[in-house]
Amino acid sequence: MKKIVLSLIVFTMTSVSALAGGILTNTNQSVLFLKNPARDAAIGLDGVYSNPAGVVFMPEGFHIAFNWQYARQTRTITSTNPVFGLGKKNDGKIIKEFEGVADAPIIPSLQGAWNKGDWSLQFNLAVPGGGGSCEFADGLGSFESVVGSIANMLKPLGAAGYDMDSYMKGRQYYYGIQVGAAYKVNKNLAVYGGLRLLYGDATYKAKINNILVKTAGGYVEFGDFMQGAIGYVEDGIAQVDAGIAKVDAGIAQVEAGIAQYEAAGVPAPADLTAQQQALVAQQQALLAQQAQLEGTRTELGTLQKYAEGVNLLCNQDGMGIAPVIGIDWRVKNFNFAAKYEFKTQIRMKNESTVNKASEIPAVNRFRDGEKVNEDAPAMLTIGAQWKPIDEVSLNLGWHHYFDKDANWYNNTQDLLRRNTNEYLAGVEWDVTDRLNVSCGGQLTRYGLTDEYMSDMSFVVNSYSLGFGFSYKVKENITFSAAYFQTNYDKYTRENYPTAGVSDTFTRTNRVLGVGCQLDF
Repeated sequence: MKKIVLSLIVFTMTSVSALAGGILTNTNQSVLFLKNPARDAAIGLDGVYSNPAGVVFMPEGFHIAFNWQYARQTRTITSTNPVFGLGKKNDGKIIKEFEGVADAPIIPSLQGAWNKGDWSLQFNLAVPGGGGSCEFADGLGSFESVVGSIANMLKPLGAAGYDMDSYMKGRQYYYGIQVGAAYKVNKNLAVYGGLRLLYGDATYKAKINNILVKTAGGYVEFGDFMQGAIGYVEDGIAQVDAGIAKVDAGIAQVEAGIAQYEAAGVPAPADLTAQQQALVAQQQALLAQQAQLEGTRTELGTLQKYAEGVNLLCNQDGMGIAPVIGIDWRVKNFNFAAKYEFKTQIRMKNESTVNKASEIPAVNRFRDGEKVNEDAPAMLTIGAQWKPIDEVSLNLGWHHYFDKDANWYNNTQDLLRRNTNEYLAGVEWDVTDRLNVSCGGQLTRYGLTDEYMSDMSFVVNSYSLGFGFSYKVKENITFSAAYFQTNYDKYTRENYPTAGVSDTFTRTNRVLGVGCQLDF
C-alpha cells in the first residue's frame, strides 16, 4: 500500500521531442531536412549539421540561413485497468484513452559558413533536443490507476468507487551551439572538426486533486472518508484489545484450575483442557485481527497526508559539451560523407518542491538539488549521393544512435534491447535554375522493451515523409518551404504484475517549416 500511495507523486521525465530523430535527438535542424531527410551526403549550408565536411565545397563567401519550424504532436495511451470501472467519469468502463498534445510553435535555427580557399568556418544554432511542451489535461493512466487501486483496497471500509482530477505537463528544450572548421585536403576530400555545446532547460508539473470516495451515502471528500475510516479502525482495535484482555483472563482462570488438578495428582478433566485449547485459539485469532487492524491504521495514516492531493513542480537545467568530426569524399558523380557526434554528458540539476528523499527511487529524480543523468547519446551518420544527371540527386543515409552507451536516470538505457537505427532516402530535382523540388523518407527503429516503456515517457517505431521546394528569389537569396509528417506504429505493453492491465502507445507528428538563405 505504501509504495502505491507514494506513486501518487511520481511521474517520470517526459521527453518532448517534437521532431525527428532518436530518443533524445532532433535531426531536423533545417527546412532542407524537412523537404528531404536524406541530407547526410548533400552539399549545402544545412550541412553545417548534417554534413559539415562537405560545406567546404560550397562557393567562396559568407552563407547564412534562417529557419523556422512549427511542430504539433499528439501522444495517445490507451490504458486498460479493472479499477477504472470504479471511476465516476468512466461509466463502468475499464479501458480509457489519455491524450497529450505537444506543441512547438517556434523552433528556430540559424546556420552560417564562411568559405575561403581550402577552409570553411561554420556555426549552427538550433534545438537538438526537446523543442516544446506536452500537456495531458486529464493526467495519465498511471495516475488514475493509483487512485483506483486505493479505492479498491478501501472497499472493506465502505468505499465503492472514486472520482478525481489530474493533470500533467512537461516542457523541454535543449539549445545547441555548434562551431567548427572544415578543411579541403584536395579537390575531392575534406575533413571537419568542431565542438557542440548543449544547454538543457525543462519544467515538469503534475497535479492530482479533488479526490472523492464513493460511499453508500454518496461521494465524500477523501480526507473526510479517511477520518471516518481511521475512527472506525480505532474503534475496532479498542474492541479487539478488550476481547484479548477478556480471553487472557479466561485462559489464566482455566490454567489455574488445571494446575489445581495437577497438584492433587489427578488428571484435569477433558472438558477443561478443551476449554483451554479453545481459549488459546481464540486468543491467536484476536491477536491476528489486532495485527491486521494496526496495519490498516498505519496504512490509513500514510494515506491521510495525501487527502489534499498532490501538487508537484520541478525545474531543471544543465549543460554539456562534446566534439564532432566529419569527412566528405567526392568521386565523379558520387559523394560520400560520414559524421560522428560524441556523447554529450549532461547533468540536469533540479529546483523542486520535493525536498526530502523518498522511499522509492523514481521520486528522488525530482528531489530538490538532485543532479539527473540525461546524456545526449553519441551518433554516427553515413550518407551517399548520386547524380545520374546534373539536375537530379539521389540520396541515401543511415543514422546510428549509441543509446545504450549513454547514462540516463536510473540506468534506463540498459532496459533497451539495442541501439536506435534510422534509414533514409530522398530525391532532389532542379526543375529550373531557380526552382528545386525534393522529397524523401525516414524509417526509425528503436530497441524497445516492455520494461523501458511507460505512459509518462515513450517512443514508438515510425516512418516519416517530407517534401518541399526551394526558390531562388535573387542570385543571393533562396526561399524554402516544406512539410514533414511522421506515422507511428502502436506498441502494447502487457507485462504488468496485475492481471488485466495493459497500455498501448502511439503518436502523431506534423511539422511545417520555412527558411531563407543569403549568400554573399
